[in-house]
Amino acid sequence: MIINMFKPEGWTSFDVVKKVRNITKFKKVGHGGTLDPFASGILIIATENDTKNLTSISSLYKKYIAVIQLGQTTDTLDIDGKIILKRPIPKLSFVEINEAIQSFRGPSEQIPPMYSAKHYKGKRLYTLARKGIVVKRAPSKIDIEMIKLISYDKSKITFEVKCSKGTYIRVLGENIAKKLHTVGYLSKLERIQIGDYHITNSISIDNFEKKWKSLEN
Repeated sequence: MIINMFKPEGWTSFDVVKKVRNITKFKKVGHGGTLDPFASGILIIATENDTKNLTSISSLYKKYIAVIQLGQTTDTLDIDGKIILKRPIPKLSFVEINEAIQSFRGPSEQIPPMYSAKHYKGKRLYTLARKGIVVKRAPSKIDIEMIKLISYDKSKITFEVKCSKGTYIRVLGENIAKKLHTVGYLSKLERIQIGDYHITNSISIDNFEKKWKSLEN
């Protein structure tokens, strides 16, 4: 079974996997592409024999809507982190912001953030980051197929992006802010599409549980 699940803010991807396992009683449950706890949106869940399809699902291009808070940044590059730096926000026009955003379109390399699940000598980077340890990370090849500015309101930029596997939107947000000669972090992130799976067809955890229980009765 493959489930187009909607992950709410505050849940880890593993929280959703664990919940589905408890609801269905299936032994094998996994997800196709981690979504940060502060983020919401699509999380593809697979059970039993369908878990073998998760590798191909996780490699699909993904689409997000993100909001960058300009003028300050956090250690995690998202709203859950601690503010570590503040800088003035220059006077910006819609055209200037759009030009900066468009400069990130296409193939490039991106350095994974310290607060990520990437491994370094057998340990997760976020484990080291929580101890205040910063290590050199190898850049990863990424591709931004589409990126567009949705709105700019005082100190917040909202944009939409379609990107390849391994792209950290938090890092993209940080780099966009730097391009605009300030700093920033993601205050909101929603994954709206993975391949042909769309958020409009996703199911909430509560509705999935109700539907599953109705099938059992």
